[in-house]
Amino acid sequence: MTYEPRALERKWQERWEDGGRYEADPGDDEDATFVTVPYPYPSGGMHIGHARTYTVPDVYARYRRLQGDDVLFPIAWHVTGTPIIGAVNRLQKGEEEQLSVLRDTYNVPEDELEDLETPMGFARYFIENHYKRNMKSLGLSIDWRREFTTNDERYSKFVTWQYETLREHDRLEKGFHPVKYCTEEENPVTTHDLLEGEDAERQEYTLVKFGLGDTKVPMATLRPETVRGVTNAYIKPDGKYVEAEVDGETWLISHDAAQKLTLQQRDVEIVDEFLGEALVGERVENPVTGEDVLILPADFVDPDNATGVVMSVPAHSPDDWMALQAARADDERMREYGIDPAEVAEIEPKAIIDVDAYDDVFPARAAVAEHGITSADDPLLEEATQEVYNREFHGGTLKDMYGEYAGTVVEDVRDELAAHYRESGDFDAMYDFSEPVVCRCGGDVEVAQQETWFLTYNDEDWKALAHEAVSNMDVVPETSRDQFDHTIDWLEEWPCIRNYGLGTKLPWDDDFVIEPLSDSTIYMAYYTVAHRLRDVPAEELTPEFFDALFYGEDAVDDAPERALELREEYDYWYPVDYRVSGNDLISNHLTFFLFHHADLFEEAQWPEGVAIMGMGLLEGEKMSSSKGHVVLPAEAIEEYGADTVRFFLLNSAQPWQDYDWRADEVESTGKSLERFYNRATDVVDLDAPTAAPRDAENRAAEPRGVPEDVELRRIDRWLLSRLQRTIERTTEAMDAFETRSASQEAFYRFEEDLRWYRKRADLDREATKWVRQEVLRTRLRLLAPVVPFLANELHEKLEGVPVEDAAWPTVDPEFESARVELEERLIDGLVDDVRDIVDVTGTDPDSITVYTPADWKYRVFETVAETGPDIGAVMGKVMQKESLREKGDKVNDLVQDLVADVREYDDEELAALAELDEQALYGDAAGFLSREFDASVDVVPEGDAEDEKAASAVPFRPAIRLE
Repeated sequence: MTYEPRALERKWQERWEDGGRYEADPGDDEDATFVTVPYPYPSGGMHIGHARTYTVPDVYARYRRLQGDDVLFPIAWHVTGTPIIGAVNRLQKGEEEQLSVLRDTYNVPEDELEDLETPMGFARYFIENHYKRNMKSLGLSIDWRREFTTNDERYSKFVTWQYETLREHDRLEKGFHPVKYCTEEENPVTTHDLLEGEDAERQEYTLVKFGLGDTKVPMATLRPETVRGVTNAYIKPDGKYVEAEVDGETWLISHDAAQKLTLQQRDVEIVDEFLGEALVGERVENPVTGEDVLILPADFVDPDNATGVVMSVPAHSPDDWMALQAARADDERMREYGIDPAEVAEIEPKAIIDVDAYDDVFPARAAVAEHGITSADDPLLEEATQEVYNREFHGGTLKDMYGEYAGTVVEDVRDELAAHYRESGDFDAMYDFSEPVVCRCGGDVEVAQQETWFLTYNDEDWKALAHEAVSNMDVVPETSRDQFDHTIDWLEEWPCIRNYGLGTKLPWDDDFVIEPLSDSTIYMAYYTVAHRLRDVPAEELTPEFFDALFYGEDAVDDAPERALELREEYDYWYPVDYRVSGNDLISNHLTFFLFHHADLFEEAQWPEGVAIMGMGLLEGEKMSSSKGHVVLPAEAIEEYGADTVRFFLLNSAQPWQDYDWRADEVESTGKSLERFYNRATDVVDLDAPTAAPRDAENRAAEPRGVPEDVELRRIDRWLLSRLQRTIERTTEAMDAFETRSASQEAFYRFEEDLRWYRKRADLDREATKWVRQEVLRTRLRLLAPVVPFLANELHEKLEGVPVEDAAWPTVDPEFESARVELEERLIDGLVDDVRDIVDVTGTDPDSITVYTPADWKYRVFETVAETGPDIGAVMGKVMQKESLREKGDKVNDLVQDLVADVREYDDEELAALAELDEQALYGDAAGFLSREFDASVDVVPEGDAEDEKAASAVPFRPAIRLE
């Protein structure tokens, strides 16, 4: 039968959906697994990266079901916040980029665009037409009864309970806090709301208030300790600047800086506006040294960065060093702005920090020379600048001109020094981002100081609980554990509200909405009863209802009976066994998830595991929806089939590693599955002997016995033993979330064993027919989590039931044999040795003679195996036997060889070798060797041979003659 993946997959998808296959209800025992993945935010379509994110937990869910667990794998839709509103606003405005993404990337029909012009219309379109449809096509084993959106009335009641409880626990405070603020929406935003600048850092700049008469010209720096090294300043001549009253002082700053300071709760009144050229050539007074500093023109100054006026410390900044050289060399430009070039030439760098890493008194000059930098636009300049900053910060000491701070390491004194000068009025501060940040609505995002409610993640007792939660859970990969602890350590207060947007109102102040990262921390608990809460009137979902649901009958007076009924299901599924999520969410969502669980639940309900996902590339480049550089799952599934998509995504890298979607490799994966299907179909059609399951009432029982009329030979037992190792390794990999290792073991590596078996075995024998069906039966179960459509189809053809009605295979000790595996390895090695000789000599032999070693050599081998790799100890024992002592140097040479050989075997293999008859082994394989090389094959003991070549035979490394 031809392999037609989409037809086969649609059939199974319909069967699963019609039968409610994955609707999970509590069972009679305690074997329950609860696996979750972050619910999607449908502000756009689903791409192939999402497909991998959701398929990894599905593989684990399917694996645990085969292990006999009741498994809950739910999904919901995250619509709170402003990204969807922003997308709708851009659509309503007719922005071409937004229309292009919708039409060209996500294939939204023109006549349906109007349906997307409301937030929930937009969300529903992508939920139904992208996420949900693709998830079903991928075969995700989701319990769809439990889906909800985060603005559902009942879910909001749950969030309300969470925040009232957190407030009761003193986990919320109100105060001013720096936040990301969209100037278009006039609303705080989080990383998930951003179109650009997701990785931008919020930086607190020190403002050094240089004087121009009674007016201040603040210049921003991240290195306040360098104030004594300032030699000049720069301003953008055609930039927009203002004279403004800032908290009672007159400041000259950029127009952008005035707006930013206003957002940061400074009292700002603009008095006058001017271009930067008005300040070029002026001299301003350094507030710390009293020295005059000349302001030079520079196009590299960005008025949108901090105050728009930059102080220069050329001795300690490679950037400033190169800028000064450029200014000195540009006499014409200086004269254009009325500056005497001689004044610029007189500017000399000032050394203020000693650092052992450089011999030069001016570290900046040394770094420029070391990196071979010759111009201000050299890409190495940024690296050199950062290098100097780091070395001076961690190891530099301030020179004598710093008085009481002289001799101290910069790292130890920077904050104290800045605070000292702030108290004296010479310094100030402001926030800004390290790079431009843009909201999804298209508005600029700035740092604003806002009075807000924030979660007190900086509380030491809460941090301690979160650390404890990390220490108690399984983290995949283990290397990510430190990232959690690091995030917990640096997290400070987190603003948890917005001025507007979709979501739950702050219970005690409905002017605000709880922001998306803050309302999505413990919703996994809601999944456990989401489908049953629909029968409870929303007005009955009071805080007392949820207290009874999550904390039990004793938590409230007169606990609602319905809540206690639902508690049984909550208690059955909770805690979460594994939360599967992206590495980028450790710094926010995943750590918040731990904080909130640690505060709101008893330790027994804390998360038991987290599995981290890597990122996806497309043909070697980062995927980008806005640039149309994505692969849509629907298109990939139609072209290659869902099993191929799943198999490639899971087999190309371990889940926590980044992967690269490459069309040629995906196509190759599809061909591999097609070959597997065709060969499997041939095996299914074999008229093979059968044995009843050991449990006659259950066709899925494991393991099966060998039919009475089947006589297994060595090669059959070898394949069955290899199968047990495959079961063991695949199981270990699945337990560790190593989906790539699991698929490699069950598919590719075992295919190599099958190729060898097909070469070695007489495939017409009844035993080989049974063995191949037994192997297929087992492999289909091992592969079922990864390629569920194909595995179910073939298993039903073979066994009469879907693979989901079967059990995960277990190792059958009856079929394990280290000796048989080792014997076959020796035959494989012999084939390789013959082939190597053929290749080296270029011969096409008519005859092959295999010489097995003399008996005395085995006695030496046994001594080496018993004694270990100590050559002296081995020789001491060997020479006690007169028959061996007589052979002199031959024994010594053999011991040298065998000590190296023995190191390659473990104890089990050495025990197997002790019982092995090489003569019989190679004699039994002579027919196979003859077919393989189209030559006659003789196996001759060294003692019966006249050929001197025979003397080179070593135990388990026979000598070979080709003629």
